[in-house]
Amino acid sequence: MNDNAEQQPLTAAPSYAAAQLAKAFTTALTHEDADTRRRAEVRGQRWRAVLAGMAAGRLTVGSRTPVAGLPAWVTPEVVRGGFATGTPSAGGPLQPYETEAAESFGVPAERRALFAHCLTEAGLAWLWARLDSGHYEIGVPEEAALLTMAWLVRHGETDAALDLAAELEPFADRLRFLPRPGDGPAHEAGPVDSTAAVHRHTVSDAVDTLVRRRPNAAVETQREALAVWQPFGDELLAHWLETAGDGRVLELAPDADWSARGAALLARYRRLAAAHTRCTKHRNPKENLGILCGALEETVAGRPLDARRLGLLRHAVRSMVRRRGLPGSAPHQALRRRQAEQAALPSHHALAQLVLRRLAVLPQETGVPDVAPLVRAVTEEESRESGLPVGAAVPPTIRQVAESALSAPIGTLVEQGVVPSAEVLAELVPQLVAATTAQAYGDATLRALMAANYRAFGNRRSLLLRNLERQVRVEELPWVRAVSGQRAAVIGKPDGVGALDVLRQLGELAVQAFPGTILPNPLVRELGVLARQCDLGAPFVEELAADIFMDTFSPKFLTAARIAGELLRGTLYERYYGIDYGAVRNLAIAETGAALSRSYGARTSPGFARLCAERAGTASGAESGSGSGSWSVAANGTVIEQAQILTTHNLATLVHRVGIAPQPGWADLAHRGFVTVCRLTARVHGNPRPLPTIKDAAYAWRQMLFHLSLCRPDEQRRFLAGLDEETARHPAHVTTRLAPALAGLHLVAEGGAFDPDGTASGGRARRFLGWSTGGHWMR
Repeated sequence: MNDNAEQQPLTAAPSYAAAQLAKAFTTALTHEDADTRRRAEVRGQRWRAVLAGMAAGRLTVGSRTPVAGLPAWVTPEVVRGGFATGTPSAGGPLQPYETEAAESFGVPAERRALFAHCLTEAGLAWLWARLDSGHYEIGVPEEAALLTMAWLVRHGETDAALDLAAELEPFADRLRFLPRPGDGPAHEAGPVDSTAAVHRHTVSDAVDTLVRRRPNAAVETQREALAVWQPFGDELLAHWLETAGDGRVLELAPDADWSARGAALLARYRRLAAAHTRCTKHRNPKENLGILCGALEETVAGRPLDARRLGLLRHAVRSMVRRRGLPGSAPHQALRRRQAEQAALPSHHALAQLVLRRLAVLPQETGVPDVAPLVRAVTEEESRESGLPVGAAVPPTIRQVAESALSAPIGTLVEQGVVPSAEVLAELVPQLVAATTAQAYGDATLRALMAANYRAFGNRRSLLLRNLERQVRVEELPWVRAVSGQRAAVIGKPDGVGALDVLRQLGELAVQAFPGTILPNPLVRELGVLARQCDLGAPFVEELAADIFMDTFSPKFLTAARIAGELLRGTLYERYYGIDYGAVRNLAIAETGAALSRSYGARTSPGFARLCAERAGTASGAESGSGSGSWSVAANGTVIEQAQILTTHNLATLVHRVGIAPQPGWADLAHRGFVTVCRLTARVHGNPRPLPTIKDAAYAWRQMLFHLSLCRPDEQRRFLAGLDEETARHPAHVTTRLAPALAGLHLVAEGGAFDPDGTASGGRARRFLGWSTGGHWMR
């Protein structure tokens, strides 16, 4: 929800924040893991700040300037759902590096004093040294502000520097404008394409994950049982078997030597019990080992066993021999040998500590270009240092942590599974967009600074917005505006050509790697940044949240639908969904020639909103765009889904405007999209809350249909002929649930059409949509 910039919420009631506070409070009190409790307590503090700010009027939820007294460019601290806490991300107590800088500057440990010092000759020299060496890091965008001012001064842009300082000065006592120290030079933004290396996590992230990893209690308990208590139990059993005459324990009277050795066994038992506390079965007087120990205590003390205890003892001995064989026998020795080998295997925790030591010597704030040395088997030198056996392999769960820090081309990360979803892909794209954006700056120092600034800006969490307001863009930051005149041609090319190359490569990668998944909003946002850089006129539209949708769309949705019509008119896609793309084109022409409506100051497309509502069957509530009709999340969802259908949710824009051509071709993408449909449909069975899964399956179906519509006729025929074979690979209930959708697809492919209600053949064929205001037929 927090990425949707094209919406307006019904209300900003505090009930959601109160529910999140209660949830965090419960977790902080009851969770068994201390780190989880600590994180929950921090979340609780933030939600308390949200509620307090709303009650006092300091916070305006739904505004792009949610915190009273702070402009839009200030990075807000945002919690789940897009709620600002009221605290700037660059605010709060002084960081240790700020305190150290104040001490080295000889000024009070206050942010305003630090800011003022950086305006002096000595302060500028200090900032210039950081710029030249690149020994700085930008955690939040505000930390790039003073460096930018220093760059402007050194390059003769004094007026721009003064204007920037004047805009920052009112917040100098609250915000952190000083850059963080860095161990190594900042990465210069060189030529960028999809072969540029990116990383999902830094080495430091991987280290933190391994540090938080705890030994597996169940595994360590089993290891203790095999290595300690099973061998001790064998000794105890063998000791009792010495008293067996005709096979019955205590047929032979214990002598003094037997009792002395028994006393030694009991003394060792007490030492073992004190040192090895994971296993507790031996403490249970009803378990075999507990029975043998208890009987030995009585016998060594010279007290005869009563009939009940003697019976328990003999039963325990018989069952132990029957289960594992006589101690020392060949079967028993083979069993214990296997168990000893199993117990000797190094624990995952011990191997995690080994990988942790390997990671600790690497630069911490970047990825690693080669993971192999981190996950190789234990070497002889490491064995001597750690006690781990030579050749012990790093288990997959530990390998995955190290591999998550791999720095490689984004396509390689997808192939190796480091990027398992479109959502994770969206997390990495800002690294490429940052470098691409910075290419427009001719000066290498400024290029590196702007790339670092954009990477930090990419971590800015989106706000919950209303009134069709949009999220703050990087070009709105005062220090970015101050150097906007420095943007120049990129490596001899017209400005924006590099951005178009990266946009095309990223678009192809997203569609090719995840053909059954819609583009997530963070990825849509980054693609939009690239599209604006190359002035492509390619609108990228977000997925809107049904719970805060209010019957309005910005004009770019109609533009995207018109582009889809240019690509798909007359295709299977248009026929299946019953679209008249000619009418969409006429609507776009009409609205372009007329003054667009405004909703709360933002431009809207009433014609597109009306068209989506009519197609969804909710036109009565959207005729005026005022939301006066019956409102429900499900009804909103049906309207939003029609917008996605008409626009193809960015696929047509990527193909028709950006020019993507994914490999190995559209037929392969259609097939893999259908596999995603089947996989999601399988999850509906037995699911107590199946509607989100059904929605995702319908979205995957739409993706599949788009890919199929771009195939040649012979490819379409082969695809349709192979649908039954693919569904047969999945559980039988998948075939049953998809039967109406498949019948509908075959019907349209053969020239038929759905009835106005989206069914045909008496309901045996159905158009597959994800949202429904009644019970969904797939349930």
